[in-house]
Amino acid sequence: MRLWLSCLLLLSGLAVADIYRWVDANGQVHFGQRPTGAGAEQVEVKPQVVERDAATRERQARSARFYEARRQEQAQASAESAERQHTRAQKCNELRNALARMPEGRRYFRSEANGERSYYSDEELDAARRRLRDQLSEGCS
Repeated sequence: MRLWLSCLLLLSGLAVADIYRWVDANGQVHFGQRPTGAGAEQVEVKPQVVERDAATRERQARSARFYEARRQEQAQASAESAERQHTRAQKCNELRNALARMPEGRRYFRSEANGERSYYSDEELDAARRRLRDQLSEGCS
């Protein structure tokens, strides 16, 4: 709390700095924060108000529209990237689950359109496992 108060007092002291103007013996005008010359007078400094013309306002509006469009493009690209990553993660999980459902030494079957089971041969099972492992190594490493 004391730190905040001391910072506030220091900053407020900077904001009210006085500016003095004086002319030296050679007739040269000087400005400073302390009155060093004889006849130094305090000068009131007012902030400059900048009026912008129509062309400047239009440039600023164009610039603001450009930056807003760019921000939206980046947000859309980020959302698309996140969606692609989510889809890839889902596919990888499905491949892992399919490989886990093909245990070694068991009979594995697929259901035909008429509802009957068609069992895989050992060669077909090995080929299916190899395909799943290849897909996992290609897309999910």
